[in-house]
Amino acid sequence: MSESVPVSRAVDHGTAKLMPDVDRERAWLLTVDGAPQSYVDLDEPTHLEFEYARRLGHVLDVVAEPGLPLEVLHLGGGALTLPRYVAATRPGSRQDVVEADRGLSELIAEQLPLPDGAGITLHAADARAWIEGAPAASADVLLADVFGGSRVPAHLTSASYARAAERVLRPDGVYLANLADAAPFGFLRSQLANFVAVFEELAVIAEPAVLRGRRFGNAVLVASHRPVDLTALTRLAASDAFPARVEHGPALREFIGRARPVRDEDAVPSPVPPDGTFGIG
Repeated sequence: MSESVPVSRAVDHGTAKLMPDVDRERAWLLTVDGAPQSYVDLDEPTHLEFEYARRLGHVLDVVAEPGLPLEVLHLGGGALTLPRYVAATRPGSRQDVVEADRGLSELIAEQLPLPDGAGITLHAADARAWIEGAPAASADVLLADVFGGSRVPAHLTSASYARAAERVLRPDGVYLANLADAAPFGFLRSQLANFVAVFEELAVIAEPAVLRGRRFGNAVLVASHRPVDLTALTRLAASDAFPARVEHGPALREFIGRARPVRDEDAVPSPVPPDGTFGIG
């Protein structure tokens, strides 16, 4: 890719832009219709610029022994930031990436190609349809980071979706999702209710200001049948430039409150971010 030359292209679901980072030689920001989707440093794939991506990376670091290869299913591709991270930190991993926007995938493959032997396979498909047809117990980690523009699509927010995700995971597998909400947390509480009905273990990673309802922001959901290393996860999240808290156990149950799992017919997309949330036009 030519140095420091922005790229703008119409893709299936909007206008994608790749903008170079002036501070990092081969680093790029991907936006779709102005909403930031991914940040990738081709020379340093372990560099995770976005706070939520670092939190997802922390979970990926603690779900198994360091360096152990994993089979990971990613719902949502973007610029393949986290697949590249797994390939770098866990060589030999096998990863499938499901991205509904074929035009976006083609843009990334052309402009930000994967290294040879990365073990990453891209699939142009709808995320819900893919997991409903995928083999049972076929993934160690299922990572959902699917946004239509700046909102999680409604068909990925129901209890039926949560059950489909659980079916794809191995018994000791871990589900991760990037979600976004603000007080009074109607969306986030409903998502937690979906997954607490399916998994025994649940945790949320977010900045304290978000959890206290002071502003709109990202929350990383972690769900599994067996405990993850919350001590290590808490330490990693607290050490970030923007420290985050790990909520779990009774405190998280109290947060969920009376929220109930969502039926497909009642499912809605995640809320629209307030103006100025991303600061990019």
